[in-house]
Amino acid sequence: MALIEDLNWRHAVKAYDATKKVSKQNIDKIVEAARLAPTSSGLQAFQVLVVENQELKEKLVKGALNPECMRDCSHVIIFAGWDRYTEERIDKVYNHTTDVRGLERGRFSSYTDMLKKMYLAQSAEENFAHIARQTYIALGLSLAQAAELKVDSTPVEGFDNSVVDEILELDKLGLKSVSLMYVGYADAPNDWIGQMKKVRTPTEEFVVEFK
Repeated sequence: MALIEDLNWRHAVKAYDATKKVSKQNIDKIVEAARLAPTSSGLQAFQVLVVENQELKEKLVKGALNPECMRDCSHVIIFAGWDRYTEERIDKVYNHTTDVRGLERGRFSSYTDMLKKMYLAQSAEENFAHIARQTYIALGLSLAQAAELKVDSTPVEGFDNSVVDEILELDKLGLKSVSLMYVGYADAPNDWIGQMKKVRTPTEEFVVEFK
């Protein structure tokens, strides 16, 4: 029940204590949870960017709907997806897979050929919509890992993607931002939601069983 207890502990923090920083060890664990997240066809078509630099956070603030949280949190973690699937990207992932497993390159060519036929026929917008959904799995695991470490966090879609993409020059990396995660330690007196009773949909209304 440890995971359930951790998830019951966490909430989306609305105010952070700017004087408290999350250790590198804990940030590394949170990021590692994202790296180990399952993804469609194992392509892991996204990257995680970690911003601790205060000057850079101040630049990103102009695109945030909750600027105080971005400014005062310890770190901002950006989940950024590939701008689209390409033959080269798919091959790179599967070449790495075969190399690590000691297999001959091309061992999975019938499968990768199928992936290329499917994804390359789609528009960049269709590709990115699929890729973006994969990043949310990683975000969820990172939130859970932060909770296990008793590190406060906030999942964020309320921001201007174009601002984040421009400031971090994500186009040069072939990436587009999808979501953010603020991490740090709550400023308890000002974290208004932290003072409220947690509310969830009752289990009997949330779960539909087919027996």
